[in-house]
Amino acid sequence: MKETIHSYEDLLIMLDHLLKESSEFNWDQFYSDRERKVPFFENHPDENLVDYMEKSRITAGKALELGCGPGRNAIYLARNGFHVDAVDQSAEGLDWAIERAKEQKVQVNFVLRNIFDLDIEEDTYDLVYDSGCFHHIPPHRRMDYISLVKRALKPGGSFALTCFAEGGELGGAGIFDWEVYRGRSMRGGLGFTDEKLKGIFRDFTAVEIRKMRDMENETKQFGKSALLAALFKKEN
Repeated sequence: MKETIHSYEDLLIMLDHLLKESSEFNWDQFYSDRERKVPFFENHPDENLVDYMEKSRITAGKALELGCGPGRNAIYLARNGFHVDAVDQSAEGLDWAIERAKEQKVQVNFVLRNIFDLDIEEDTYDLVYDSGCFHHIPPHRRMDYISLVKRALKPGGSFALTCFAEGGELGGAGIFDWEVYRGRSMRGGLGFTDEKLKGIFRDFTAVEIRKMRDMENETKQFGKSALLAALFKKEN
């Protein structure tokens, strides 16, 4: 890391290092044990994503998934007529996703990359989807995240995400952004309220923000009420 800050990028790198904990989470190791009892390891799509499709709030087109993990939502979208680019920085997670897509005979373009290293043409996607990535984005990277989504979406396109509810049982630190840097920790992931999400994504039109519905495994959908589900639209 550079000792002197000469640019905005230098500042971002400095803050990244400030928050890098000695016990930094290893996503490859996390995904390597596929028998781990983790609810979202089941190959089921988010219940809110299914709901958006069934209510025609989103329709088939081109989709980008940010932080796709083992690919359950990307595969669902591909099965329902979307052309899908799905991005994750975990090789282990993507290997699992590729295996699943082959088993289900669907085509997904899986990309091994940090989302902030993506080179995306403006107005490319009808849908940008994020299930569990955003709450791990530190505050100083949030503006770049919003710019990425805005650039990726076509006018009239939809942006949807699921994230930790503030103080939820799965995680969701209810702290102010400045406390992240004072404590040099995101405490496992930041929690949000509907008002916080509306404020952060104020450049978009909020269509719906609600708690996810708790879903049993038999439904073949994933849902936990400790998470928020939000749907936004990029206006023309």
